[in-house]
Amino acid sequence: MSFYLEEEIKPDFDFDYEKVAKEVVEFCLSHENFPYEAEINLTLTDDEGIHKINKQFRNIDRATDVLSFPMLSYDAPGDFSFLSDENEDDFNPDTGEVILGDIIISVDKVREQAENYGHSKKREFAFLITHSMLHLFGYDHMQPDEALVMERKQHVILDELNIPRQKEEITEV
Repeated sequence: MSFYLEEEIKPDFDFDYEKVAKEVVEFCLSHENFPYEAEINLTLTDDEGIHKINKQFRNIDRATDVLSFPMLSYDAPGDFSFLSDENEDDFNPDTGEVILGDIIISVDKVREQAENYGHSKKREFAFLITHSMLHLFGYDHMQPDEALVMERKQHVILDELNIPRQKEEITEV
């Protein structure tokens, strides 16, 4: 696997975010039984940077938490049967790896959402990578049934990585 990390900003996370990112990406590849070595690019930016990209590529004029740019077109999510050595355009000619796609994460949103959801920045960061990897595998969440599949997969992956959502304490009044 080739994993490229570009830092438009330097996160001040209290965990080794590059190590976490690689572990999540590798686990997602394994979990989905991706049949080839893969190339994935991860860019860390801020709200301003992701806002510009969101506006340019999706015509949405606001910041978001994560953007996924899959390089493959799927007949069905998670079905890699269309890939073969004969599909030269899907492979990096220098490495022989499938060019899976790009993930762009707003570090500002990682901080904000971790606080809003009551869990760690590490958990939010891992969640956003997992979510994006599923998009790179052809999954989507535009329809309720699609969303349910993605949510279940995200939950299973993060649990198996031992990065579960922290349960919020409920205090009685």
